[in-house]
Parts: sequence; structure tokens; C-alpha cells
Amino acid sequence: LKAATTGDTTPVDVSEIPEMLLTLICHPGLYEKFSALSMQMMGKSSTLSPRDRELAILRTGWLCQAPYEFGEHVRIAKAVGITSEEVERATVGSAAPGWNAHERAVLQAAEELHEDAMISEDTWAVLARTLEHKQLFELPVLIGQFTSVAYFQNSLRFRLSSGNQGLRAR
Repeated sequence: LKAATTGDTTPVDVSEIPEMLLTLICHPGLYEKFSALSMQMMGKSSTLSPRDRELAILRTGWLCQAPYEFGEHVRIAKAVGITSEEVERATVGSAAPGWNAHERAVLQAAEELHEDAMISEDTWAVLARTLEHKQLFELPVLIGQFTSVAYFQNSLRFRLSSGNQGLRAR
């Protein structure tokens, strides 16, 4: 990998490269497209707030029982201010007490897409009161992207990276 990008032929310790990256670089065309969408969803050009994004990803990772995704995003969620108690509530979902109407709707969007491949009109109406048009489009794309991530991470049986506690993370 290092040699391919810099011309350096110094051996690289592949144990330091995340397994997900090693897997994806075996299919460069797919990796390029997948990475571009992931960067869009996680980067500065995302229109969703980091909190909304991480609540949706946590709920999606939990619903898909995706240990790698869930554990990695607990760390990211905490970095954007989501508490361990909120992470625990995200495992229960929109029915857990303590969410405001907007947060509940974000979680419901993940639940409804997971169950029915569609956000209900009631949930959409709540989201439409607090999100702009671009955000309303981005939310189901984000949830779909991380459902896809969960599918391939689970199917390829990704091992947890150091410090990732998987579905036990809080």
C-alpha cells in the first residue's frame, strides 16, 4: 500500500492497517466508489448534524447486529458528545424514554427502514419539521450506506480492531 502511493519499498506492517481497508483495496473500483460515499456521509460536506448521523448509525449497527460497525461508532458518537447512557438507549431504540421528538424520529427512521424499507409518513412529518430538504434525502442514504457496511462486515466476519468492544461498547 505504501509503495503503491509513495514509491517507498520499505516493508509495511499490515497489522497496522485496518482489516476493512485491506479488504476493500482488493477491489479498487468498488473501494473508490464506496469510500467516496462514506466520506460524503462522514465528512464536512454532510448536511446532517454529527449527533443525528451517529444516532442513526448506532441504531442501524445495533439493528443489524454489526459488532464492528457498532463498536467503531460508539467511539465516534462519544467524540461528538453522545453519552454512554444515550448509547445504551440507542440499543433500545425510539421506544426508550428520554429522547426528544426529533431524536426519536431519527431512530424511528432507522427502525422503519430496517423493517419496511420505508420511513413512515408520521416519522417523515416529524423529521420534516426539523430537517432541511437535503437532510431529509441524506438520512435514508446514510442509513442505507451503513446497512450495506453492516452486511459486508458481518458476512466477511470482520474481527474487532483493538479497543473496539463490538456490541458490548457503551
